[in-house]
Amino acid sequence: MREQTKEALQEISRGCVEFIGEEYITTLVEKFFTTGERFCVKAGFDPTAPDLHLGHTVLLQKLATFQQYGGNVKFLIGDFTATIGDPSGKSETRKPLSREQVESNAITYKEQVFKVLNPQYTEVCFNSQWLNELGAAGMIMLTSKFSVARMLERDDFTKRYNNNQPISMVEFMYPLLQGYDSVALNCDIELGGNDQKFNLLVGRHLQRAYGLNKEQSVMTMPLLEGLDGVQKMSKSLNNYIGVTESANTMYAKILSISDEMMWRYYELLSTLSLREIVDMKEQVDTGKAHPKAIKEKLALEITARYHNADLAKQAKIEFDNVFSKDEIPTDLATFTCNNGEWIAKVLVNAKLCESTSQARRDIRAGALKINKEKMIDEDLKLSVGEYIIQIGKRRFAKVIIS
Repeated sequence: MREQTKEALQEISRGCVEFIGEEYITTLVEKFFTTGERFCVKAGFDPTAPDLHLGHTVLLQKLATFQQYGGNVKFLIGDFTATIGDPSGKSETRKPLSREQVESNAITYKEQVFKVLNPQYTEVCFNSQWLNELGAAGMIMLTSKFSVARMLERDDFTKRYNNNQPISMVEFMYPLLQGYDSVALNCDIELGGNDQKFNLLVGRHLQRAYGLNKEQSVMTMPLLEGLDGVQKMSKSLNNYIGVTESANTMYAKILSISDEMMWRYYELLSTLSLREIVDMKEQVDTGKAHPKAIKEKLALEITARYHNADLAKQAKIEFDNVFSKDEIPTDLATFTCNNGEWIAKVLVNAKLCESTSQARRDIRAGALKINKEKMIDEDLKLSVGEYIIQIGKRRFAKVIIS
């Protein structure tokens, strides 16, 4: 194996959980370096939310890596399968999205992915294009390619079956339809989260069953931990960094991750090479570099990717002013509340706390400041005026009581 191919495979396999069919990928990359022939890499995204967070971009970063070494990316928006709902990891049937929700979310996905992917080697696809045409006869043929026994090997289906929890027939269809996407696109490689392994392997099985004379290689990627460093990044857990958030917010959130978690983010999100990351880690371990400086470098890189270099630099200046000099951010969100509003409700309305009970806990912990003065009265009611309200070090809002 030539050195060029070896280095490419190190970057391709970086951070992955499992690699199935590595030999085939080696052949494809070697052929690209020898002849310039490119190959097909697919990843599917169900447009279940209107925007992406950095957890979603782990797959995008890997797709971008493949593009450097010969991959033509099929960025598949599952507009058909989103109307069913992916049962992966679910303990109950998921409610499907309406066609209007799917179409609206798909538009925003298309706008966001090219902040990572090279448009020259990317094709955005919608699986309704071939699944709508499959028809009843095609669906019946598809179901004949896979047994119920094999379907029940899937961990979440097994648990629900053993617990007498309902599994709808349409949920059995989801892995088959995702697998058929690989048939329709004639994929060489498919990427997915490590909770998607079963679905990805169905694609390999169906490619054989439909006579494609190939089995796509499969690569699973980890689910990125959120700001808490424990749970996977999720909007519902409020531990996410959204790719459409302001540059100031994105920069500040990245700076808030732990020093240990920083290396995980570097591995899965940075475009720096593995060699460069190892060098930085050695600098930190030997005391030649401070972890905060290395984390700032990561925050600048990611913020510049989703905004631009100038806004990233401005975000750093803003962060340093607010958190080093105890100044107030310049781009505060403004909220209006009624005269005499209870402070806990104000904090919820201003999106500084998830609930009034959380607001009470934060106030009792001494995390609340109003106009830079600490407040510990959890029964406080605000009168008419304008207030700068702060919870902890990072959460600010301007509140107008009218």
